[in-house]
Amino acid sequence: MTRRERGSAGHDEARRSSLKGLLGLASAAAALVVASGARAADKPKEIGQPPKADKQHFMQRALEMRRIAQERGDQAYGAAIVKDGRIVGERPSAVIGNQDPTAHAEMEAIRDVARRLGTRDLSGCEMYGSSKACPMCETAAYWAGISKIYYGPSITDAGPPRYPSC
Repeated sequence: MTRRERGSAGHDEARRSSLKGLLGLASAAAALVVASGARAADKPKEIGQPPKADKQHFMQRALEMRRIAQERGDQAYGAAIVKDGRIVGERPSAVIGNQDPTAHAEMEAIRDVARRLGTRDLSGCEMYGSSKACPMCETAAYWAGISKIYYGPSITDAGPPRYPSC
């Protein structure tokens, strides 16, 4: 191999190495764009607020979540969680749709609020359910720090959630 051929081969090798580096950077940049796009897509939509911030309207939202669950062919339960006079989370039951026995409306609403607020501490929140919370849901509300539970169309005040003994 002549000196010129060796120089040319070295130049080609350097060019290939540079191209590999650029392709690696481009791949990393593309991965970041895709990841940030996925995070933006995962961001939950804003919750529409009722015309009046009162117990009646908050319970109406829980009952609306129940209607949505029924329309989806799921169990007829819904829940909404309120903090400082604003609905901060809401969900219909998803037990059947998600094939998840823990996806009760109250559990789903607690998960929704925790994601939206970025915390598991839901102190100061009140939960409105279309029916009385089962022991699992009431215990979850207790551990989340929810201050009060209301249930049913008559807006029964169940007081603070309790941790039932086993």
